[in-house]
Amino acid sequence: MLYFAYGSNLNIDQMAARCPCARPVGPFDLVDHELVFRGVADIVAKPGARVAGGLWRITEECEKALDRYEGVASELYRKEFVTVEVDGCEERALVYMMNRTSVFPPSSDYLSTIAEGFRDFGIAIETLKDAVLRSVSGTWVSPRSPRKKTRPASNSPRTACT
Repeated sequence: MLYFAYGSNLNIDQMAARCPCARPVGPFDLVDHELVFRGVADIVAKPGARVAGGLWRITEECEKALDRYEGVASELYRKEFVTVEVDGCEERALVYMMNRTSVFPPSSDYLSTIAEGFRDFGIAIETLKDAVLRSVSGTWVSPRSPRKKTRPASNSPRTACT
């Protein structure tokens, strides 16, 4: 399964500890979404925007570890699936999105972890800086859609590339 990371899970060292079987696929821009901070990283739908992040190939065990890390059981984050194109094939990728809507900046340690992940994936740091500035200024307003029920990854649709 593919997983789209945009926050601390871009950090290769952290993912190695959390999900030793995860393999980086490469950098990826998720269209029509924007990176925001709610103390921690989140993405929201925004037409015309792009979120720089990275794709990982993960196992079911990795998914369970990520669910724990992201607080899915406590409803901090929810799981959704987005369509991505890898090597000319469309696939579904897991992504975690927050259930909060408040906006505030991340801690410097957390931000450093993400910045290291941006370097790990060769992603330009400007988009990260822009998201932090929006969280400091508090100018971002949430167009959050109603929460969706998620389905376990093991029930996620198969694609022609599997």
